[in-house]
Amino acid sequence: MIKEKVEGILEKIRLSLQAEGGDVELVDVSPEGVVKVKLKGACAGCPMSQLTLKMGIERMLKREVPGIKEVVAV
Repeated sequence: MIKEKVEGILEKIRLSLQAEGGDVELVDVSPEGVVKVKLKGACAGCPMSQLTLKMGIERMLKREVPGIKEVVAV
């Protein structure tokens, strides 16, 4: 159930990333609440990708999905 909620939130975020030439793909959600994502397109090589990951994706997921502790790029 948590994985489906995470995917739903990522769908909303994905629209903004795609507008800038990037994308995000959900890889896994661990039982400990660690979300693993793969940044794609322009996001993969962008120097601001860590800011997008932590201040954008992670912040939104923590706010919307109880139990999420961290988001990491793989």
